[in-house]
Amino acid sequence: MSNKSMQAILVNEYGGPNVLKVETVERPQPQKDEVLVRIVYATIIPLDYKIRNGWLQEVFPITFPYIPGFYASGVVEEVGQGVTDFKPGDRIFGSIRGAYSEYGIAKVQELVKMPDVLTFEDAATIKAGAETAWKALFIEGELRSGQTVLIHAAAGGVGQFAVQLAKWKGAIVIATASTSNMDFVKSLGADQVIDYTMTAFEDVVKEVDLVVDSIGGETENRSWAVLKKGGILVSLTQDPSQENAQKHGVTAKFNTKFPTYANLQTLTELIADGTIKAVIDSIFPLNQANKALEKSEARHGRGRILLRINPI
Repeated sequence: MSNKSMQAILVNEYGGPNVLKVETVERPQPQKDEVLVRIVYATIIPLDYKIRNGWLQEVFPITFPYIPGFYASGVVEEVGQGVTDFKPGDRIFGSIRGAYSEYGIAKVQELVKMPDVLTFEDAATIKAGAETAWKALFIEGELRSGQTVLIHAAAGGVGQFAVQLAKWKGAIVIATASTSNMDFVKSLGADQVIDYTMTAFEDVVKEVDLVVDSIGGETENRSWAVLKKGGILVSLTQDPSQENAQKHGVTAKFNTKFPTYANLQTLTELIADGTIKAVIDSIFPLNQANKALEKSEARHGRGRILLRINPI
């Protein structure tokens, strides 16, 4: 057992932002094939507040108390038995359960070494937004140069990457955004931006090859009609209606395939060399995790929201 302690956000019950409490807890110890990471930035994603609110109890059953957070960037502090790919001092990013804390444990296969030119801020967004966009566009969406894609919520943490990656691939990009985010989404490279507060996208969009939907619900229902026959709808929020897909002669996908390590390396290089830019909406200290999640839940952010936990 470790006798070292750390600061972490603990959740003892389902509820709103007020259930997030900063506590002193025991620092975990890496076991075989595990790495202890000193976390520099943790990423806020919508899944965090959905779990905390108790909305996903069947999909993500949890035991209280728990430390939220799935993705982070940081520095290797200690390695467990059998770990040869990483050593203390390595700069890394990846999937780290319980990332709202000063230290977290990760499996070796869940981590990626950072190129020297990649910042900790940008690295923290890769698994939490850029990788999801890559999966939706290229792995599930099968997007090719010259095809047309409609990207919903294009100013968000996934949407911002989806717009840039689709343009990098040579696709024609149509995006939806709020009035205040129109210029921002245009600056990402979108060919056409629709203000969803003023215009119903289905009135002006027709015959697209792919729809990337990170909203779900009514937005999904209205998206079927804009796809061409044989097109693909990729949902990032829920299992889409196969009945509607069949009725419109299209394919609907949700978490059917995932990027490879090679895909992740390519994505990391694109961000490191500036081809793809990670837009950070805001950064909060650990003790303001409640405010960070409030902002995330309001769904009006532009880019990704981060927690800064340890100095570099």
